Amino acid sequence: MRNPRRMRRLASLTERPAGSLSLTSLMDIFTILLLYLLVNQSDSTPLEPPKDIRLPSSIVETKPRESLVVSVSGDQVLVKGEAVVSMADVIANSGDVIEPIRSRMESIRKNSVGEGDEADARNTEVTIMADRGVHYSALKRIMASCTAAGYNKISLAVNQK
Repeated sequence: MRNPRRMRRLASLTERPAGSLSLTSLMDIFTILLLYLLVNQSDSTPLEPPKDIRLPSSIVETKPRESLVVSVSGDQVLVKGEAVVSMADVIANSGDVIEPIRSRMESIRKNSVGEGDEADARNTEVTIMADRGVHYSALKRIMASCTAAGYNKISLAVNQK
């Protein structure tokens, strides 16, 4: 003969719903994961040189910061992706400062939006991506033009060995 209490207890155990997942805690985990990925995504943004520029190689330990980019190829000089002057004009220029480069960089600096010391520091940084075949005298005049436009921190982009 079967025990009625035992039968009721077994019946109540089989009628219980199976364990459920708490969606709130899962949503919290996914939110934290999403925020972590968004924050750490911007840490490794290398500068990609244009196809016609072959950067020199060097041993570097610092990562590039976001700044104004001046690209110097064998044919032309680009400031922020816009062609400003040809390399023939740079070589033919007898002065230290190349006026089209200086005026374009000054206009970019005046139109940049930002507040505080951090924005001012970013407004004075420039990264020059020069092809390995560009002569140093031309590169020196381009750097002098950057300094004349108020960009005091000049970085040269290289490939990391």
